[in-house]
Amino acid sequence: MNVPCFQIAEDCYKYFSGKDYMMAEQPDNTTEEIEGLGEKEDAAWKDYPIDTLLIRNESRTVFDVLRRIKQNNYIMDPEFQRDFIWPEDKQSRLIESVLMRIPLPVFYLAEDDQGRMVVVDGLQRLSTFKRFADGELCLSLPEQDKLNKKRFADLAPKLQNRVEDCNLIFYIIDAKVPDRARLDIFEHVNGGIPLTRQQMRNSLYMGAATRFLKDEVCTDIFLKATGNSLNKDTMRDREFVNRFCAFQLLSLDEYKGNMDDFLAQVLKKMNSLRPEDISRLSEEFRRSLISNHKVFGIHAFRKHSKGQEKRGVLNASLWDVMSTGLSRYPEELVNAHAEDLKSKFYTLIEDDEFVTSITRGPSDARKVRHRFHVISAIFKEVLGAHTT
Repeated sequence: MNVPCFQIAEDCYKYFSGKDYMMAEQPDNTTEEIEGLGEKEDAAWKDYPIDTLLIRNESRTVFDVLRRIKQNNYIMDPEFQRDFIWPEDKQSRLIESVLMRIPLPVFYLAEDDQGRMVVVDGLQRLSTFKRFADGELCLSLPEQDKLNKKRFADLAPKLQNRVEDCNLIFYIIDAKVPDRARLDIFEHVNGGIPLTRQQMRNSLYMGAATRFLKDEVCTDIFLKATGNSLNKDTMRDREFVNRFCAFQLLSLDEYKGNMDDFLAQVLKKMNSLRPEDISRLSEEFRRSLISNHKVFGIHAFRKHSKGQEKRGVLNASLWDVMSTGLSRYPEELVNAHAEDLKSKFYTLIEDDEFVTSITRGPSDARKVRHRFHVISAIFKEVLGAHTT
């Protein structure tokens, strides 16, 4: 049966555009209960001045792109759950399409501050080209006798050239695009496994900061203090560490009501810190986790009342104030005043204004400042002025 060329092209677009290439199960996030997070702020494009959305397009050959990948100018493994998941028959069909000169859908990249390219949409296709060029992929095309079971080196020079000379169209998100806009664009164009905002941040701001987040969520004290309640697949655990870093290293005056901007801002700052500053931050963080767990046990960072046995859900807003607050006091001092701290906390948790500040619209700048002011006053009353 003869199939019209336009039908072949349409089928290939649907197949390789990334909209349906998710072959692995999505992480089940239905069991993850988190309180005190702001509502997701979807992009409203009118909020961005039109001249700030700098997205350019470039055309590059497969050969040129593979050269740049080898030079580490393209980030192909951005440390989130986006592993290479295409089966070999689908990889083979991509190469077959290139050999048939069928145009491929566009690719999306995001430029970082060092000029490297983060692959936003098209990771599967670029990885397929790399695997084939490196001799790792053996074509599985039973209906193509001349191509079946062939590696790149087995192809005739004419066909090798056809692969290497294939033109790929890239849309590149400029590094100057505002942080929130970059995340929103990233979310809109990514056609594969849906990414969380933290996964996007982890890709866009790779460096000392993201390595810090990765290391800290693996410690025994982090798992113990959080009750192992944070989803690793969605990087919710790293998001909580990111929040600690933001409120620890940046001033409250720098928080303008948008958590995305705030969390991105601190990651960029951390990437420029000296190793000794990162080590000190780690010490402060772990000291806080130890203190919070010793004082509140399984109820650390959760709303609870005196004598409560059942563990509540983690509250991100409580995490912000309690994790940063106790990081500034020696463990011995906190332990010595544990009962006083709990007593003050139980009184506070009955205060409607405070509870509202950690549960309803908690990302509002006024509510953020309120809860930090209240908690800081309690710590100063019980523990004195912080000494670390």
